[in-house]
Amino acid sequence: MTDKRLLLGILAVLVWGVAARSPAEERRQSFDSEPGWDGYHHRPTVAVGQLVRQDFGFSPTRHARGAAAGELGGRITPAAEPAYVAKRLATKSLQDRLVASGTFLAEGRQFHVLLGFFHRETLNTWRAANTIALRLYGRGDVFYAYVEYATARWRAGSAQLLPVTEAREPQDGQSAREGFAAGRAHRWSLTYEPGGNGSRGVVTATLGGARAVCHLEPGHKQDGGRFDRCGLATVMKHYDQGGRVWIDDVAINGQREEFSAAPDWEQFHNRRSYATSDVRPRFDFGYSATRFAGGRGRGELGGLVFRGDCREADRMAYYGDRLDRLTLNRRLRAGGKVALRRGVSDSTTLIGFFDAARSRAVSRSQRSAIPEHFLGAAIEGPSREGFFFYPVYRVRGEVQGIATGADRPRLAPDGRAHDWTLDYEPTAAGGRGAIRVTLDDRPVVLPLAAGHRSAAAHFDRFGIVTTWIDGNGQRVFFDDLIYTCR
Repeated sequence: MTDKRLLLGILAVLVWGVAARSPAEERRQSFDSEPGWDGYHHRPTVAVGQLVRQDFGFSPTRHARGAAAGELGGRITPAAEPAYVAKRLATKSLQDRLVASGTFLAEGRQFHVLLGFFHRETLNTWRAANTIALRLYGRGDVFYAYVEYATARWRAGSAQLLPVTEAREPQDGQSAREGFAAGRAHRWSLTYEPGGNGSRGVVTATLGGARAVCHLEPGHKQDGGRFDRCGLATVMKHYDQGGRVWIDDVAINGQREEFSAAPDWEQFHNRRSYATSDVRPRFDFGYSATRFAGGRGRGELGGLVFRGDCREADRMAYYGDRLDRLTLNRRLRAGGKVALRRGVSDSTTLIGFFDAARSRAVSRSQRSAIPEHFLGAAIEGPSREGFFFYPVYRVRGEVQGIATGADRPRLAPDGRAHDWTLDYEPTAAGGRGAIRVTLDDRPVVLPLAAGHRSAAAHFDRFGIVTTWIDGNGQRVFFDDLIYTCR
């Protein structure tokens, strides 16, 4: 944050502390029953579900071209629900050296898997906390390879491995990227050195003749990490079509693994078929008879919130209470409880004041992810920092503001309940207006830029509204809400 922005933030806080509080009329909603809010595409109109088939583990075959018959693999399907086959390890940390290697082969035109170290208790999303792994992503007759890590605080980093051969033709609408040949066996290795990168930590991966180095970002090693499994796991985004993959000749931390018979590895949901409703981009949020956010009673607001896409009407959604027409010339307040139960990288949830008609206006523009006429809080990354909870706004056109900086409060996707507040004060920041958001009393202030307050923004709903640029989803819940209504 610059010195000027810091000064404006301090002034805004002082204004909140001394300003005369006009008797704003507010509404309380505890969601003891269905509140009858206005909704748009927030729930599926027909039953949704995709059949997920997981069928991988020990096999007496030799697809991965190992030294002898016997390997691990089979059909793996990306899904929100985790599945894995992995060797149990004594728990390691980011202070320990970790090494794994073997052979890998993929069959078919599509797959998405993780291969490496993780912790069984936090393997529930992408990117999952406590992972150091190769991510292998197949499309067409090639697959792409990435080395990734995520700390105990969901802060992550990655690097792509590029083959040393010439680029291949793009498949299935993919961009012209270099990929590895599917249907061939490739040697792979994964090494974490805690003393590398000036003792910040470094992950090195190889695949065939390719090599990639991923340096841990400053401060990430201090987040800590726990690793008690190494093996083959699903990528836990949302449902996607799967494929068949195989690994063999595996060695973990200097110990060779034997696959001539079924190894004594842990198997979790790796042999089952089931229906999942976590399918991108099918929104599924609104009133819920659950109690995840820690409210006083059962019932809350939330569910599965994907990023929206303003290029198509049915790819945007909201669920909000009807309000009198509000503007930036008066104070706006909101707050309550929040719990982020699952957060996939490249996902966003917006909660706050918005205009129902403008929030679902179709546009070919992809310049801004925030819908027009919105003032509230966002839950999102970037991946290298985990998930923040911070103020954003957009009034009209490209006129918008987003709080930035690593000092924004973090909201971990661990299901824990938190208190939050939102306070817009039109007289703050020298009369330009400013938004103050807190999470568990930790504040962040976003002053409006010059002229933005007078841009004729208006709001007639309060609740959850989707973004205008698409992406992945979150499972998030809110309760015991209080908000300005007129």
